[in-house]
Amino acid sequence: MKGVCTFFIVLLLSGCSTVRLVYDNADTYIHWRATHYLDLDGEMADELDERIAAFMAWHRAQALPKYALLLEDAGRRFEKHLTPADLVWGYDSIMPQVKESLRMAAVQGAPLLDRLSPAQIANLERRLAEDNRRFARENLKGSEREQRKRRTERNVERLEDWVGRLTKAQVERVAQYSERAPLLDALRDRDHKRLQAEFLAMLRAHEAKKRLPDFAANYDRGREPAYSAAIEASRKEFYAMALDIDRTLTEQQRQRALAELRRYAGDFRSLSGRR
Repeated sequence: MKGVCTFFIVLLLSGCSTVRLVYDNADTYIHWRATHYLDLDGEMADELDERIAAFMAWHRAQALPKYALLLEDAGRRFEKHLTPADLVWGYDSIMPQVKESLRMAAVQGAPLLDRLSPAQIANLERRLAEDNRRFARENLKGSEREQRKRRTERNVERLEDWVGRLTKAQVERVAQYSERAPLLDALRDRDHKRLQAEFLAMLRAHEAKKRLPDFAANYDRGREPAYSAAIEASRKEFYAMALDIDRTLTEQQRQRALAELRRYAGDFRSLSGRR
């Protein structure tokens, strides 16, 4: 179910010109990812398509209008320059949307998951193990310096998608954030495995319908205290960086980001069928 959330995050981070194309093919993408993990065929595959369609209908009608409102509000705040309260508002506004979508995806998927065979659950376990190995290869390799350098490069790329080319001083501020904030990937890797173990136990007990919606919506419950503390420390450093970058944006950079926010809001309204 977290793959559903990942899909919509990718949607938000992709180029605005691709939003409609990506969203209109969301059902195909989710089906492909689900069958990769679950090895479904026949009636179960048909039922999966029906459940994906029901989730997408809910998401289009209920979630997209909220995304549009959130982005419009974000644009108004960003236009006047960011404050610490704006950043807290952004996080506190986004997370309920993420959790609501995860809960609804779980509600749709749970009845199907409760009928998985031992062989299908074993296939899912193998796929998750492959994901873990891939995550380690891509994120845990190299020294601490190399990992921080990769984080700087990722954050520069994401910021430049929104505001255009960063100045040398802005890039240096991103690098400073990467040096100051704790590295999270090793902790994230352990947390992934914790969640996977709980999820697989739930499926083997055929308790997805009973437990999965709450589990999906509260995936952060039960984290290691060290991981929670590191996330909070990283968030504070990110907020400080964002405020510093905001103060140094040129008018051209600010207008480009505003245009991106407005296009996203317009696309989400259009896709939801509302004006």
